[in-house]
Amino acid sequence: MALHKGTDDRTGASERGFSVNPFYGEADPLGGMASEPPRHALPDGPMAPHAAYQFVHDELMLDGNSRLNLATFVTTWMEPQAGVLMADCRDKNMIDKDEYPRTAELEKRCVRMLADLWHAPDPASAVGCSTTGSSEACMLAGMAFKRRWALANADRYPSAGARPNLVMGANVQVCWEKFCNFWEVEARLLPMEGDRFHLDPAGAAALCDENTIGVVAVLGSTFDGSYEPVADICAALDDLQERTGLDVPVHVDGASGAMVAPFLDEELVWDFRLPRVASVNTSGHKYGLVYPGVGWALWRDAAALPEELVFRVNYLGGDMPTFALNFSRPGAQVAAQYYTFLRLGREGYRAVQQNTRDVARTLADRIEALGDFRLLTRGDELPVFAFTTADDITSYDVFDVSRRLRERGWLVPAYTFPANREDLSVLRVVCRNGFSLDLAELFLDDLGTLLPELRRQPGPLDRPQAVATAFHH
Repeated sequence: MALHKGTDDRTGASERGFSVNPFYGEADPLGGMASEPPRHALPDGPMAPHAAYQFVHDELMLDGNSRLNLATFVTTWMEPQAGVLMADCRDKNMIDKDEYPRTAELEKRCVRMLADLWHAPDPASAVGCSTTGSSEACMLAGMAFKRRWALANADRYPSAGARPNLVMGANVQVCWEKFCNFWEVEARLLPMEGDRFHLDPAGAAALCDENTIGVVAVLGSTFDGSYEPVADICAALDDLQERTGLDVPVHVDGASGAMVAPFLDEELVWDFRLPRVASVNTSGHKYGLVYPGVGWALWRDAAALPEELVFRVNYLGGDMPTFALNFSRPGAQVAAQYYTFLRLGREGYRAVQQNTRDVARTLADRIEALGDFRLLTRGDELPVFAFTTADDITSYDVFDVSRRLRERGWLVPAYTFPANREDLSVLRVVCRNGFSLDLAELFLDDLGTLLPELRRQPGPLDRPQAVATAFHH
């Protein structure tokens, strides 16, 4: 969530008082509009709905085209029927399960479907909930880790000064760093080294000690689209337990990959088939193919989620167990998720995800063939790939490419990698449902058109620092 600061309007510079289009401000029972409304204070009175709509609509026209946003993982296209369902449910508060029991039932069914998809030992007894997205789901998983550790170490925490820590790679999504900051957990981040861009088994085990609440393994890194070796990480922790007695649970951050791997990489073992995996999250609004925002958090069984974290309230009617960071949110996205599960089924999801992977691999190969770029990944895990300029390219850098593509409407993030690879700057392309091969061809045409101009530059454009551009998780 962005932090917005108020602007200083004492000069009145932002309140220009321009006359509005007469069609916008025609006379109405609430009074005509003679000038532009204030931007940073409530207007003195109401305006006609069509005028309010037009003001907001016109300003939003300056946003980027979401379908051309190759930075975001978030779904930008759904079928019209899904949109109708979401409109039907937008006034339903998801938390009020007694008043909206069928919406609550759809949430429960989605949890069971995901538990089955991720091979929970007993899907009927798996514990889970919907969230506003993977960030909230990760926070909940981290809270469960910390509370389980605190209960197991009640004899020395917090009085003995033991500080809990969480082990993960430097490539984790920023929500994990937020969790550690907000809940006072030491973030033990394994830096990148050479061509290793995420957590490795030996490094994970080496960072664990008696205060480690868990290890986070990412199924689909936002930096380059690669899967972390979840099974190997679990094996290294099994060996650690045999040697030291430390029993460290694993959470799989499957924000994207948990809705890709089950359909395209069925032989890959990463989920609840691994006894050490205590919880998994995913974003329904990423490769779950639902508009934002909905996420899912699942635990292997009731023992993995301490009961004391679950609240029960009755002032909305009934007995309502809830585990969430926020209390009110619409049921629309949950209904849309259930619709998509019904609509596609396993074979439908497999077809959609295979198409996005095919587009990603084809586009990556075509970009490599241009000769100006070097691929870091090829889109053969997540339908996402990262690339940088070839070693012999000195006239421009990835930030120049991102800037020039934005002129054509394409949003392609350029950013530097974290420690210890801050020297590496890349571009990343996220292929989603709706980004067709035809659109990929148009993207390639625009990129190819820009390259001769970029090659004629005397060097990369000066900038205060190589900051990330349009880098969205």
